[in-house]
Formats: sequence, structure tokens, C-alpha cells
Amino acid sequence: MRAARSAVAIALALLVPASAIAADPDATNPTCPKQLNWSTYRQMQFSVDTSSGQRVLKAEGQLDEDVPERLKEALAANAPIDEIWIRSPGGSARAGNAAGRIIREASLPTRVPAGWACFSACNFMFMGGPIRYVDAGAHFVVHMFTHVTDKDAIRAEAGRDADSAAALIGEIEQDSALLASEDNDFLIRMGVSRKLLTDVMYRQQAISGDDDRSTRRCLTAEETVKYNVANAQ
Repeated sequence: MRAARSAVAIALALLVPASAIAADPDATNPTCPKQLNWSTYRQMQFSVDTSSGQRVLKAEGQLDEDVPERLKEALAANAPIDEIWIRSPGGSARAGNAAGRIIREASLPTRVPAGWACFSACNFMFMGGPIRYVDAGAHFVVHMFTHVTDKDAIRAEAGRDADSAAALIGEIEQDSALLASEDNDFLIRMGVSRKLLTDVMYRQQAISGDDDRSTRRCLTAEETVKYNVANAQ
């Protein structure tokens, strides 16, 4: 079965245009191409594809709070499923973790196919697979999570009421610490190296700065293996 899946992966890679694999680099995020194919669906869509000879559940689009429940429904309605293919720009971090746990409970392999991109919360949904493929030409894209996206709003809050701003920052810090703990626990349970967090994710800029505007990092094929993000080929 694994040999058949590898053959499918190779066939898919051959079908992807060279431009989709060897894309021009992004000047702001130089480890990534300018264009990342992570789907424009505002809510993750689930569909079944049998063109590869397997029953593949394609999960495409943003992760919102409803994704875990809708994933359960899609798996039940379309059983049996052989593999899950994912492309997403991310979304709710905790929904990504919950979706990953559902995939692990179902013991379904996950794949980021050639030409597709999996970013942010999508990383954790993908890592739920006990067998994980990041195909040649696929992009596994990480960043440092943040609950603060608008620095001007924080400055404005501080200007109006220093005590309110301090309380808001305290809440953000507490929730960030909890999320970091949850992420560590998740990686341990999924068999992914926690160094993915400490060596890569947590070293990225949380918010674009004046000197360094890079906020995302595309892992190399070697790094996906090093950190056990991809554990099959």
C-alpha cells in the first residue's frame, strides 16, 4: 500500500508544472515563493477525489471553529477514506489542533500534494496524520503565532488608559503561554520534534517590523524530515 502511495505521489509531482515547484522567491519572505497555493475558500471545504485510485478527502480553505465538527461529518459521510490532502492559509489555532486529533483518532495519512501549501493552523491539522507526506514541490509554511495583529490599536489603547492596556496585554500573554503549552503537548503526542517550535516557529517575526518584514518560513524538504513533520515518502 505504501509503495502504491509513493507511486501516486511521484505521478502527481510529474503532473505539476515546473513553475509551480521552482517559483520566484518572495522578497519579503525569501524562503517561500511569491505565490502560495493554499486555497481562497473562506471556510474549509471537504470533497472526495478518486482520480488517484484511492478515496482521498481533500480539505481546502480557512480553518474556522466549525472545522473539527464538519471534518467528523465529512469522514463519516464519505467512509472509507484512504488519505487526507490539505491546503490552507490557516485560521483558528485551536481548531487546527482539534482537527489534527480527529485525524489521528481515525488513523488517516495526511499529505500536502505538490504545488499545494499548508500554513499556520493547517500545520497542526496536517501533523495529526500518523503517516505524513510533504510531496516535492509542496510548501509546509510556519510562523510565530500572535494574538496581536494591530500594533496601532495597542498604542491607542495605551494612550487612552494605561491600566486597561496593561490588562489587555496580560490577557494576551496568558493565552499565548497556554497556546504554546498546547502546541508542545500536541507535537509530543503526534511524534513531531518539539524543536520545530523552538528552532523554527518561535524564531520567526510575530508581526512585520520596520527592519525585518518576514513573518513566514517555508521548510525545506530536509527540514520536514529533520523535525519529523514528514515521516514517509
